[in-house]
Amino acid sequence: MELVVAALAAGAAVGARETASTAVEDAYSGAKTLALRALRRAEPVQSAVVEAVERDAITPTDDERGISQRRELGAALAAADAGADDELVAAALKVLELADPAGSQAGKYRVFLHGNNGTVVGDHNTQTNNFN
Repeated sequence: MELVVAALAAGAAVGARETASTAVEDAYSGAKTLALRALRRAEPVQSAVVEAVERDAITPTDDERGISQRRELGAALAAADAGADDELVAAALKVLELADPAGSQAGKYRVFLHGNNGTVVGDHNTQTNNFN
């Protein structure tokens, strides 16, 4: 879910700039359409989240508002089982590849974890483990 949320936030931010390429705008539009389709098929539909995505109001900032928006969107996408939508995941990866070429080349958006416990992935994380 975090990959899709990151793509929607990055696409909205890049798309708001006048210098955004047509490729980024097209990739973002496709990912947004697929995300909205997933959100609308969920029960119950969380209209506030759908409206925020429709208005391109998901922000990539790490302030309280941006974090709250991304959490709500992530929870709504998880409830819609959007992570199982291969087309949406591929579209999200394409947005991030175009919006952040350096991060994509470094492998930032292709993290595969299987059977891991206590793993944290991301840019700004804190983890505390207590072992008895």
